Amino acid sequence: MRPRKTILCVEDNEQILSIRKFMLETRGYRVVTAISAAEALDQIHAAAPGAIDLLLSDLIMPQMDGNELARRAKQHNPALPVLLVSGTVTNFDRATAADAFLPKGACTPVELLDRIRLLVARKRGPKKQPASVPVPGVAMRAAG
Repeated sequence: MRPRKTILCVEDNEQILSIRKFMLETRGYRVVTAISAAEALDQIHAAAPGAIDLLLSDLIMPQMDGNELARRAKQHNPALPVLLVSGTVTNFDRATAADAFLPKGACTPVELLDRIRLLVARKRGPKKQPASVPVPGVAMRAAG
């Protein structure tokens, strides 16, 4: 069994946070939650290197927005993929520090899950090519 990937989910609306956590956990992810960017940064700094596989955050939050959170998180861990979501499509230009942006109302849960899967896979790196395995009973001819 593969180890579960850990997503740090940041959302200032506790109802949305609860729904998103449930959706991700039912897809096999381990979810750590934060209701503010400051709380998320504390968790990022306290986590072991590589322990968080994805930062999924709301873009528009009080005190510190998701873009600033992404910028600070990447200062601490440059390899951490960041996906920002926002209730309005016009905010995409504010998500400059993120690896990806999705509008909350204009994307389906399937699109969100697919983008998460791609970002987590990118963090893990490309799949290794299988080593060539000789076929039993077939002798290799030496060139000569």
